[in-house]
Amino acid sequence: MSNRTFTMIKPDATSKGYTGAILDQIIKSGFSIKALKWTKLTPSQAGEFYAVHSERAFYGELVEYMCSGPIIAAILEKENAVSDFRKLIGATNPANAEEGTIRKKFATSIAENAVHGSDSDENATIEGDFFFSKLERF
Repeated sequence: MSNRTFTMIKPDATSKGYTGAILDQIIKSGFSIKALKWTKLTPSQAGEFYAVHSERAFYGELVEYMCSGPIIAAILEKENAVSDFRKLIGATNPANAEEGTIRKKFATSIAENAVHGSDSDENATIEGDFFFSKLERF
């Protein structure tokens, strides 16, 4: 298991001013930030990042949504990072998320679910590499 994972604070959460509260919850849950970037995705970048979903009906809406405002991309470190972070963010549908999770607190729908979290060690590496060079990691 890797001790690193990748996350994005999505446009709905950044536009509502939840960035600081989400980062605070992440840090208080024992994660350390190893890379952090405030950026805005182009349609090409969002399409490439979410290419795994390109055959799904929601792909176009997902790409459009991810380009609708700035995001925070981050590489996080903690023992069992991927699984612990998935627990911290909660279910994709905030209505099904456990109390106290990031999505329960800050998400409004399946589409606007506040944060992305890698689902495997392999994807955490791929997603982190998408956003950060080796010089941007600590």
